[in-house]
Amino acid sequence: MSKKLDEYPIDFVITWVDGNDSEWKKEYNKYKGLDGDQAQTRFRDMDTLQYWFRGVEKYAPWVNKIYFVTCGQRPQWLNANNSKLICMDHKDFIPKEYLPTFSSHAIEMNLHRISGLSEHFVYFNDDTFIIDKVNPDTFFKKGLPRQAAVINYPVPMEEPLNLVPVVNTAVINKHFVKKEVMKKQIRKFYTLKYHKYVLKNIQFIMGKWFPGFKYFHQPAPFLKATYNEVWEKEYAKLHNTCMHKFRVLTDVNQWLIQDWQICKGEFEPQDTKIGYYGSIENNERLFRTIEAMKSKEYKLVCANDNGIEDFKLMKEELINVFEEIFPDKSKFEI
Repeated sequence: MSKKLDEYPIDFVITWVDGNDSEWKKEYNKYKGLDGDQAQTRFRDMDTLQYWFRGVEKYAPWVNKIYFVTCGQRPQWLNANNSKLICMDHKDFIPKEYLPTFSSHAIEMNLHRISGLSEHFVYFNDDTFIIDKVNPDTFFKKGLPRQAAVINYPVPMEEPLNLVPVVNTAVINKHFVKKEVMKKQIRKFYTLKYHKYVLKNIQFIMGKWFPGFKYFHQPAPFLKATYNEVWEKEYAKLHNTCMHKFRVLTDVNQWLIQDWQICKGEFEPQDTKIGYYGSIENNERLFRTIEAMKSKEYKLVCANDNGIEDFKLMKEELINVFEEIFPDKSKFEI
C-alpha cells in the first residue's frame, strides 16, 4: 500500500455534542429511562471546540476535509462555509434503525458510512487536540495507519466494570491467533518506538490468546476497508452495539477496529510519546494535564473530562491555556 500522499487524501472526523441544548435535552429525556451509561460527563461541553479547529488550521493545514459530526447541532461561532468543512448530521450516515443515538459507540461504528469520506481518515473525540505541528505521516505511513501495538491486560478501574475492552478482545481472539500475529509482525511489536511499553510485549510473548491491547486515547487513524471487513464478519456484534441508545458496558467500540488493523498487520508503529492522555478526575490531574500542554513535549493531547467535581474550574483553566497556545481565531470561526 505504499503510495504518495496525494494518492490517498486524509480526512479528519470529529464528533461533538452540546448537552446544554434544550432540543437535545428533550430528545434525551424520552430515552433516559433505558439502560446504559447516561453520566453527564458524556454530554457536557467544555467550550473548547474552537481550539480544536485552531490547532488543525495551524498545525495540520494539509488535511483534505473535516467532517464535523453532530445530531444536527452547530456552535454559533462555526463558519459552516469553510471549504474544508462538511457538517454531518447523524441521520446523514447512521442507519435509521439506530437513531436517535446517545452512544458514542454507535456513532463510532458507523463512521465509514459517511458519504465522500476518504479511505484514510483520522477520528478525533472533541477532547483530543493537535497542539504542535503534525504531518500526514504522523497518522499514516506507507498508506497504513500508525498505531502502537502494545499488549496489555485490561485493568478494572471503576464500578460497574467496563467490559468493552474485554469484549473487543474476545472478538479479536475469535479471528486471530496471537502467536501467529506476533511472529508475522515481529518488527512491529518489538520496536523502540514503544519505549517502556515494549516490555509489555516481551512480558506477554507466551500464550495463545491476546489478553488485550493498551489504548492511548489519542486521535485514531483508520482505513474504511477495515470497518467494512469487521462489519461483514461480526455484523451481529456491531449491530447489537448500535441498537443501544446509550453506551453499554458489553458493547464493542472503535478500539476493535484499531485492534483488527494491528492483527491484520495493516499498521505502522507509532511513537507512544507523541501524545499525552489527561484523565481529568480531580484538580491534581487537571493541572498535570495543563503542564503537559505547556511542556512542548507532545504533539497531541487528550483533555478528558473524567468526572471532575469542579467543572467550572476545569473549563476556565483549559480555556486559559488554550488561549495561550491559540490566541488567534481560525478561518473555521465567524
